[in-house]
Amino acid sequence: MSKKKTLAKDRAWELDFLRGIALIMMLFMHMSWDVRYEFGADIFSYLEKDWFWSFVHPIIVVLFVSVSGICCTLSRNNVKRGLKLLGASLVLTLVTFLITKFAGIECLIIFNVLAVLTCGVFLYALISFIEKKTKAKANAVNLIMGLVGLYIVICGCNISYMDYCTDNLLFLPIGFEISGAPWMADYMPLFPWLGVFLIGCVIGRICYKDKKTLFAGRGKVMKAIARPVEFIGRHSLIIYLVHQPLVYAILFLIFMLINSAQ
Repeated sequence: MSKKKTLAKDRAWELDFLRGIALIMMLFMHMSWDVRYEFGADIFSYLEKDWFWSFVHPIIVVLFVSVSGICCTLSRNNVKRGLKLLGASLVLTLVTFLITKFAGIECLIIFNVLAVLTCGVFLYALISFIEKKTKAKANAVNLIMGLVGLYIVICGCNISYMDYCTDNLLFLPIGFEISGAPWMADYMPLFPWLGVFLIGCVIGRICYKDKKTLFAGRGKVMKAIARPVEFIGRHSLIIYLVHQPLVYAILFLIFMLINSAQ
């Protein structure tokens, strides 16, 4: 069997599948937001329910970020991966700034999930470098990383209770309340989400030491069901970047046809 086929066979397909599920849920939520708030259709009222933002939305983000942390431990070059995410994040900010300023569509994104993943990947690359140079024991690194991740999660869950506000945008990534900050279409701070990423890294280091799938014996039916979702998970970055303008354009045409028919 060739090396390429061996890698394909051993690939942790379940991670692609889980990330694909999280991305599909995220895409549906964004589409629902556009339909309800951008085009004014009185549907998808779940966006105004506390149960969605308290229970369902966190599941989507935790799944996406934690799986990204697991995948980080399987990557052969996290610096390259981090640079790709950094470029995508900067392009997203620039494009949304230009659209907001010149097209009048409020969609500015300064710091969101891509920025969190960028910081997480670079941080893990640094941790891996220090671990290799100091010859630290993997169990010790896992323990420290897990405790730091848990601490960040706890701090992030309580940061909203802090009576602190600043006008310095440099504190925006942390999660502090920023007075005078521009309205953002999407915002995701490092606290608690960097902690979720680090916990994902620990899970990856423990459960995927051999960098192989944990479910190698899946049948043909499962393969057929999972394949399209896996595809989405494998290409999550490009799909995430292009889905919103594509969905918005399709919805614009649909509602234009509906309005012209009335």
